[in-house]
Amino acid sequence: MEKLVVADFNAFKSLKGEKLPTGEWLTVTQQMINDFAKATHDFQWLHVDVEKAKKHSPFKKPIAHGFMSIALLSKMLMDIIHVESSKMGVNYGLNKVRFPSPLLVDSKIRIHSEISNIEEYGENGLKIIWNCSVEIKNQEKPACVAEFLSLMFE
Repeated sequence: MEKLVVADFNAFKSLKGEKLPTGEWLTVTQQMINDFAKATHDFQWLHVDVEKAKKHSPFKKPIAHGFMSIALLSKMLMDIIHVESSKMGVNYGLNKVRFPSPLLVDSKIRIHSEISNIEEYGENGLKIIWNCSVEIKNQEKPACVAEFLSLMFE
């Protein structure tokens, strides 16, 4: 996959309504899940106790936190698109978030996305609504679907 690079906000605005390149596969490891648990203080056994998950989980292995797939949206978007004139970007919020399928440890995921809306924000910014779906390799349903909102500034 080749990253989509656009020069400035004017070029970026022309992408409104367009599908973006599909992301590269990213493997969700137990270490990533454990690190997320440490960062969020969410140590539910279904995420971090491998042996208990093998024995008692209907999935027979740990699953990632649903919010971990949301937390990866920024990284996955930055991997597929770059606006050269952008000085910084920040998360602004989420709409319509769903977790249709559990994300099992060692699964491979990638992002599918499109820009559904772009609005001016202040004097030198944009508010972007990204429609995102986190595909799980060899699974029918995605791990996460969400409208992800961000701000970008020149």
